[in-house]
Amino acid sequence: MNDYIQKLDDLKNGNIQELKVDKHDFYQLREELIKREDFKHFQGIAKQGGDIIYVYLKEPRS
Repeated sequence: MNDYIQKLDDLKNGNIQELKVDKHDFYQLREELIKREDFKHFQGIAKQGGDIIYVYLKEPRS
């Protein structure tokens, strides 16, 4: 695993603006993401080819 916990924290804290995840690593990241209390603040945007860009939202999505 590519230390996704730290990368998700960096995204939340504003150290990075977006997190690009390769389609092959998606399920590893998702395992960590759904464990978080702030899960609904992360928005994944699918890109052509299967990669995903995650951003952190100030307001949780519904």
